[in-house]
Formats: sequence, C-alpha cells, structure tokens
Amino acid sequence: MSDVRQKVVAAAEAPVTVFREFREFIARGNVIDLAVGVIIGAAFGKIVTSLVDQVVMPPVGLLLGRVDFSQQKIVLQAADPSRKLAEVAIGYGAFLNTIIQFVIVAAVVFLMVKLMNSMRRQEAQAPQPPAAPTPSEVLLAEIRDLLKTGGGR
Repeated sequence: MSDVRQKVVAAAEAPVTVFREFREFIARGNVIDLAVGVIIGAAFGKIVTSLVDQVVMPPVGLLLGRVDFSQQKIVLQAADPSRKLAEVAIGYGAFLNTIIQFVIVAAVVFLMVKLMNSMRRQEAQAPQPPAAPTPSEVLLAEIRDLLKTGGGR
C-alpha cells in the first residue's frame, strides 16, 4: 500500500518540479539574451528590407532603364479570367531583392563578429594584474619581514 502512496505523491509533485525547472530555465541569462537577440534581429530585418526596397533598388532600377525590380517576373502562364486561372510567374525581381537583403545582413553580421573578435584579442593581450598571493606566500612574507627586522627575538 505504501508503494501506491509513494507513486501518488510523486505524481502530484511532478508538475511542481517541472514548473520550477521551466522557471529556472527561463530565468537563465542565456535564454533572455537569445530572446532579445531574436527581437532585435527581426527589427533589423525590417530595416534592411526597407533599405533594399526603398533606397538601394530604385537607383539601380533607374540606372537599368527605369525598371522596378520587385515587379520583374517571367510569366509562365497568363491569367485567364474566363476560366478563373491565376497568372503563373517566376518572380525573379523579388528574389534579387531578397538576395541583396541577405548580402547586407551577412555583411553586418560579419562586421559585428569581426569587431567582437578584435575586442576579445585586445582583452587577451591586455596585461593581467598579478595574482593575489596565496595564504602560504603571505605567511612566508610575514616570516621574512620578521626575520629582517629582528622581531623574532
């Protein structure tokens, strides 16, 4: 009978333990840092999309003969309203915009990693302060000082 009772108590305590573990997991700094990174990354993605669509591509399109790249496509099948068929097309212009966005994000990430690596190298090259003496060294220094001053007599 006590075996059944132990199983019931263990089953009742399991959700509390799982909840506690989950709370500890969420409270860790790495998880919170990751969440902040994802949120900032999403916002940065929107900025890059706007940069490419509204700043980079219009001058490129103008140089190439007033072309709006986001609308460029190869039509495989034209729309037919009488048969209710939608247009089938390969949107290579939007794909080019996405490639440019990727290159910009990759360049920014590369520069951030390069900056972090150079900061780590500088930190590693900085002279480390001398380590604090061990208790044995402190005791030996006191003994040496006492012997020098003749305080042992």
